[in-house]
Amino acid sequence: MTDIEAAATAPAPQLDSERATLVEQWAQRHGVATAHRLAAAEDFADAVSKAITPENTDDTYDKSWRVWQRFCAAQGFPEAEGTRGALIAFVAWLLREGRQRPGPRGELGYAPTSARLHLEAAVIRLRRDGYPISKDTAAEARTALEGLTVQLLKAGERRGRGQAVAADVEGLHAIAAACDDSLTGRRDLALVLTGFNYASRASEPAGLFNGDVTVHSRGLIISVLTGKTKHSVREAKIPYAADPAICPVRAWIAYREQLVAEHGQERHGRPDDAAFHWIDPHGNIRFTTDEDGNKRYGLGSDGVTRAIKRISGRAGVPIRWTGHSLRAGLASTGRCKGKDAVAIADQGGWARHSRSMLGYMRRDDGWEDNAAAGLT
Repeated sequence: MTDIEAAATAPAPQLDSERATLVEQWAQRHGVATAHRLAAAEDFADAVSKAITPENTDDTYDKSWRVWQRFCAAQGFPEAEGTRGALIAFVAWLLREGRQRPGPRGELGYAPTSARLHLEAAVIRLRRDGYPISKDTAAEARTALEGLTVQLLKAGERRGRGQAVAADVEGLHAIAAACDDSLTGRRDLALVLTGFNYASRASEPAGLFNGDVTVHSRGLIISVLTGKTKHSVREAKIPYAADPAICPVRAWIAYREQLVAEHGQERHGRPDDAAFHWIDPHGNIRFTTDEDGNKRYGLGSDGVTRAIKRISGRAGVPIRWTGHSLRAGLASTGRCKGKDAVAIADQGGWARHSRSMLGYMRRDDGWEDNAAAGLT
């Protein structure tokens, strides 16, 4: 029996008014039994959508919906009407005064990237709730946002914090020199060196287990299973580095060996042990408690981001790295070293020729890697 067949034979669920109307129409056209099967297929589709949507995506949409609600309250608009005029007014409001607190430069408007996110989330929520918004209407709002963004640039306004500084090899050496032989120092070095070599997002090392990292004769194989897309779920191969001081393989092995030596094989030699732990100043393994009261021993995404900031600051890196610095670092360093874009994409979990990945492939000053250099 298939999942849909199982749902179709289950007791009829309580239907909302919109779904009930659809079921009545299906029953009139195809009969009651077929209408029940079609309704069950809709329930199955809802369950699949919920299962494949990351929790942080739902959180983002909820936050953006609250921004839409604030806008509607301020303008006296009904929340359920995503008209052409309302959406264009929304993007103008977002850029002009939408923030509740001033931004990093004192601005009251959102950065264009944040405004785009809030617009898309509002459109998705309105459509999901049964309030139709045509493709032309949504496209016109996006066009308005792009045009207003150009006006901001011409006026010399820069919004947001900008892209995270990219990690580089010089910074890796500084971090390696600043990490001592304590368990925390071993963990910090392993976290940064492995993360740099597979272009990690903060959520990826946070989601790793010991069993997801395999020591191979040629290096490490890291199974990244917490990605948001089919490209980011991957097996990243990390070879031994020529320089032992910044070798991610040696750093990972040294960290795990010391963890087991100090806290026991039975607890930390298991495949389901967290890859990277929260360690207090006395070398003790600590845990956090999730919403359900369960203990979590690994670093969460925020913990990874804070650790990278702290580690780079301790090493004296001129501009502190953030959770995205390691991801930007592989792309930009790989490009400077002449690595193929497809190989970089596969290692970092980008779609091949991804615009996001190309945005990370930065040129340091525009002189060394200049398209006009040497032409004449």
